[in-house]
This record gives sequence, structure tokens and C-alpha cells, in this order.
Amino acid sequence: MSVRVRRVYEPPEPGDGVRVLVDRLWPRGLSKDAARVDEWPKDLTPSSELRRWYHTAEASYEEFTRRYEAELARPEAAELLDRLRASADRGAVTLLTSVRTPEHSHASVLARLLQA
Repeated sequence: MSVRVRRVYEPPEPGDGVRVLVDRLWPRGLSKDAARVDEWPKDLTPSSELRRWYHTAEASYEEFTRRYEAELARPEAAELLDRLRASADRGAVTLLTSVRTPEHSHASVLARLLQA
């Protein structure tokens, strides 16, 4: 299973496999042609409330991870996560995000869950 996280602003690479945008909002200044996104499962992204909370001063990455995993346990998100896991079992999957630090974002949480 090959799952990796990349910034959506980086040019596509041949080894990307299925390119999945995991942000709720479309990245600013990027055309859909340039992004070459194969899937955009918005129900896998953190809720607006969780995103807003994470950007406050009292938020920690550990607590964000716990809350986000709870959101992913909801039936509609869990089903999408299972489908994405099945896709990763068949070949490479690249999770795309516009965040500046993907290693401290929802995308890294998703990657870890997909590889578990």
C-alpha cells in the first residue's frame, strides 16, 4: 500500500497514482486542469467547526487529531475512508492538501489511518 501526502500546488508526478484532494475548499489560485485531481471526497475533510477551532491559540495537534478521528468514525466518512483504503490497496494514492505544513494537518491523519 502506497499512501503519501503532497501539497496540491506541487506539480503532479507519474508515481502519484490516484490524486485525492482532501481539503474542504478548492485551493486558491489553482485551476482544476493544473491540479489534476481524481477525487474530492469533501465528507472526509474536517468540519468547518473543527478547522476553525484548530486555528485558534488553544488548539493542539493531538486534540485536533482526536476530534478529527471522531468525525471520521461517522458512517458517511467511514464509508469514504474504506473506499479510499481499498483504492490504496490496489495502487498508489496521493492525498493532496493546500496547507503549508502537511505533517501537522488532517492529511497526515488520513494517511496514517489508511496505512493502519
